[in-house]
Amino acid sequence: MPGGLPGHWSGVPAAPPGPWAEAGETPDPGRVDPRVLGALLARHGWRRRGGATGRYSRWTPPGSGDAGRATSLLVPENRAFPDAEDLLGEALAALAHSAVPSAREVLTGLTVPSDEIRWWRDVPPGPAGAVPWPVQEQLRSAARALLLAGALAVRARTGYHGSRHRRYAQATLASVVVGAVPGGRGLTAFLPVEHGRSVSVRLHHALYATREAVDYQRATGGMDAFDTAVEAGVSRELTDALVALVRGTEGASIALAWSPAAGTPDGCAARPEPVEFSPGDLPALRAAGARYLAGEPSVPVRITGAVVRMRRSGPHGEGTVRLRVLSGAEVGHVRVSLDEDGYRTAGHAHLTGLPIRVVGRLESRGGFRRLTEASEVAPVHVDEAERDRLMKSLQSLQETPDFFGDVPEAD
Repeated sequence: MPGGLPGHWSGVPAAPPGPWAEAGETPDPGRVDPRVLGALLARHGWRRRGGATGRYSRWTPPGSGDAGRATSLLVPENRAFPDAEDLLGEALAALAHSAVPSAREVLTGLTVPSDEIRWWRDVPPGPAGAVPWPVQEQLRSAARALLLAGALAVRARTGYHGSRHRRYAQATLASVVVGAVPGGRGLTAFLPVEHGRSVSVRLHHALYATREAVDYQRATGGMDAFDTAVEAGVSRELTDALVALVRGTEGASIALAWSPAAGTPDGCAARPEPVEFSPGDLPALRAAGARYLAGEPSVPVRITGAVVRMRRSGPHGEGTVRLRVLSGAEVGHVRVSLDEDGYRTAGHAHLTGLPIRVVGRLESRGGFRRLTEASEVAPVHVDEAERDRLMKSLQSLQETPDFFGDVPEAD
């Protein structure tokens, strides 16, 4: 089992990118709720050591002992006292200049209300307690995959997403900030409540459902619990991410803490316990992933897309086209095999700057990137602005040597 979580979460970069940096060097003390500040300090290991009862409390950094009094923070109990805003301003300024790693995390949580997800891997330390670079990269890759699996599950509950819903999921995660724990064995992600709360909630339910399904499989040998876990958000993408997280470790933990400013979402525990996985869980997770992949059926669709590549073995007969999907399916591109008439229609539509519409079945094999049983191929008229844009795309594509010909396509 994992070696457990450290006493506090730390390591957010000093200059977070995107909307976090735009909020300013420190939060506006006039807009900070003292109760939220106190909750964040407690979460990140700061210790409350008395103060003036009913007026303010004194907080010292994690692990500081009595020596921490020299760098302690005074946080008002509420905003009812005349000096409350002054005390908050002094506390925020002290955090901004603090060398304590968790100080940045507290400021991050105040700047944009965020849920926090923490990954921890029990791996042997390297020189000076740090882990090798590849081990840190494995952690980051697995954490990114878990967040993506949660975002995909927000969009649809299915055992295997493949390439579906990727654009939505990636856009949902665009505002997430990630910071590493010193030593390289942990990672923290801050999901802004405004855009990321749905992902946090879905991961909360999916991870617990996965843990229960793995326990059931290990106890009984049955895989039925994984089928019902799909409704909670479990998928092949999630089980693959957990395999990547646990592989090569003595165990791994995922812990989640809700934004104190936003409160606990409905249907969730106020203080969720970390969900732990061990190497002994890997066979069940791998079997579940294979089950999800094999069980997902093809989907009937009517797709509108722009032709971005064409190939066939000779001047006549059937051929294959690659479409950039505009509507009809939540995938970026699909490959379609067309008969001679359909291939000719696709070519003419592309030369005139028009997309085509085609009916078929989106196959799960290969990640929902191939359309089979294609029929009803027809050009689609679009407005002039869209047509001009497609024509410009045509010019660049025609300079690519494999636009026409028998060069195999890359998915």
